[in-house]
Amino acid sequence: MSKTPQQNTTTDASGVSVIHTQAHSSGLQQVPQLVPVSPGGGGKAVPPSKQGKKNSFVDRNSDEYRQRRERNNMAVKKSRLKSKQKAQDTLQRVNQLKEENERLEAKIKLLTKELSVLKDLFLEHAHNFADNVQPVGTETTTTNPENSGQ
Repeated sequence: MSKTPQQNTTTDASGVSVIHTQAHSSGLQQVPQLVPVSPGGGGKAVPPSKQGKKNSFVDRNSDEYRQRRERNNMAVKKSRLKSKQKAQDTLQRVNQLKEENERLEAKIKLLTKELSVLKDLFLEHAHNFADNVQPVGTETTTTNPENSGQ
């Protein structure tokens, strides 16, 4: 035998709707929900942590404001210098890699030429060697059957 939960909704002064649920005679439970209170429903709900904060007027002539601006300006300069340095480092690295790539390509060309020359020498030597050597099965040995018994 289970009872269906009953819900009652109330809204407190800050615009937060609280749903009261009664289930199985365990009593009322409060579940906060962020729901806009305006009748049009078009506004955004404000979380409780942001409700107490208001945009307070900042006096631009105060020492605190000038100190914050000075710290911010220094941080911006530092950030821009760091970004500029990073871009310069990247450009320098790109140039180094391009130079290394050119050197490696030149070395590849040189080694390819050397391989071609050595290959030609080897093939020429192998061809000359083949012309001067008789096949193993074609050697002629003259044996005189008359002299073999003596």
